[in-house]
Amino acid sequence: MAKKVMITDTILRDAHQSHAATRMRLEQMLPVLEQLDKIGYYSLEGWGGATFDSCMRYLNEDPWERLRTLRKYLKKTPIQMLLRGQNLLGYRNYADDLVEKVVEKSIENGIGVVRVFDALNDPRNIESSMKAIKKYGAGGKCVCEAAISYTTSPVHTLDYFVKLAKTYENMGADNICIKDMANLLLPYDAYKLVTALKKELRPETKLHLHTHNTTGTGDMVNLMAIQAGVDIVDTALSPLGNGTSQPATEPLVATLRGTEYDTGIDLEKLIPIAAHFKKVAAELEKEGSLNPKVRQVDVNTLIYQVPGGMLSNLMSQLKKAGKEDKLQEVLAEVPNVRADCGYPPLVTPSSQIVGTQAVMNVIMGERYKMVPKETKDLFAGKYGQLPMPLNEEVAAKVLKGEKRITYRPADDLEPEYEKLKAEVVEKGYYTQEEDVLSYASFPEVAETFFKWRKAKNEGVDSDLAKTGVYPV
Repeated sequence: MAKKVMITDTILRDAHQSHAATRMRLEQMLPVLEQLDKIGYYSLEGWGGATFDSCMRYLNEDPWERLRTLRKYLKKTPIQMLLRGQNLLGYRNYADDLVEKVVEKSIENGIGVVRVFDALNDPRNIESSMKAIKKYGAGGKCVCEAAISYTTSPVHTLDYFVKLAKTYENMGADNICIKDMANLLLPYDAYKLVTALKKELRPETKLHLHTHNTTGTGDMVNLMAIQAGVDIVDTALSPLGNGTSQPATEPLVATLRGTEYDTGIDLEKLIPIAAHFKKVAAELEKEGSLNPKVRQVDVNTLIYQVPGGMLSNLMSQLKKAGKEDKLQEVLAEVPNVRADCGYPPLVTPSSQIVGTQAVMNVIMGERYKMVPKETKDLFAGKYGQLPMPLNEEVAAKVLKGEKRITYRPADDLEPEYEKLKAEVVEKGYYTQEEDVLSYASFPEVAETFFKWRKAKNEGVDSDLAKTGVYPV
C-alpha cells in the first residue's frame, strides 16, 4: 500500500534557531511565504521556541504580530509552534492560568499545530498545555502534538518510550513526536522505535519524527524511520539545513520521488525558495549571526550527548572565565553531572543546568563546590520528576537539607495573569492581551521592547525609535 510521507519544514523557526541564533527577520521571510504555502507541507514550523525571546530582544519585532502576519500569507499550510509545557516560551514554570491564556491566544492568532514537550518527559508538566490545546483547538482548529524528548541512558529504553507515548496518547494527543534534539537517535534504533510505536499507537495517531544532522546521521535516521512507517518528518530547506539544523528538505524529496513514500512535493518549486533563503543565509553570515561551523559534522554529540547549542554555550562560558583549554574536561564531566541528577534529557532548560554545573565543577577544581539555584531546584524536584534516582551523596551536598517535592511543581503557583496585566497597564505599555503574555515570559526584555514600540508609535524618543533598543 502506498504511504505518502508528509513533511514539516522548519525553515521559519528551528532552522535559523539552530544555525543563526534565531535572527531571521520577518521581512526576510515575506517574499516567499506565498510560495511556501503552495508546496504541500504538512505544516511549517514558524513560532515558539526561542523566536519569542529573539523577536523582542534582538529584532525589534512583536512576536504576536509576526504570527498574525505569517497567518495572513500561509492560508493553506498550518503554522506549527514549539511549546515547553509548563515552561511555555520562557524558562520557569508558569501558573496554569497563564498556560491556558498562551495556548488560547496562540491558536486565536493563527497556530494550527502545537508541539508540546517537557524536558524531563514528566507528563504532569504538559497536562495543562494539552488540555488547553484540546479546548481551544477543538473541531480540527489545532492539532495537539505531544513530544517525547529522546535521549539514551540506562532508563531510556524502548519500553520506556512506548509507555510514555501511550500515556500522551491517552491524555489526548493527536500526534506523537519523537523529539531527537541532539541527533542521538541512530538509524537502526529509529527503525526499532518507530516500529514499536506504530504497533502500539492507535491507527489515527500520527507519528512525527524530529531530528537534527549534527552527527551526520540525520538523513539516514529519517529514511529508516520512513521505512518503519513514520507519518511525518521534519526537514529544513538546504540553505539552513544540515549540521546543527534538520536534514535538508530537497534531498529527501528527491530520494522518495517515485517510491511508495513519495511526498508529492514538486522539487522544482522548492528551487526558487531555496535560492531566496540562500541569500538570507548569506546576510545572516555577514551580520555575524551565522557561523559556518554549525554546518559541520560533530561526533562529540554522540560521545558526550551535548547538543550543538549547548556546546556553543559551554565554549562561551569557558571563554568568559579564561578557561577555554578546559573544554574537553567539561565535556567529559557533562555525563557525570547528568548521571548524578537522574539522567535528564539534555534539552532546554536541563541542558543549560547540567552544562553550567559541569563548567563550575571543572573551573572550581572541586565537584559541586559552587551550585547555582537552578541545579538545586533540579535536584529538589522543582522542574519535575527525574527519570532515575539521584546520586544521594551528591544530592546531600547540593540540597544541604532542603526537602524534595514529589508533586507537580506548578501546584505551588498561584494564578498570575491578572496581577501581571495590572503591572503592564500601570506602566503604560498595555495595547493588547498578548502584551501581558510577552511580559510574563520575559519581563525585562518585554519592557524594553515596549519602550521602543512606544517611542516608535508615539514619537516620544526619535533616537530610540530609529535605532531600536537592541539594534539589528
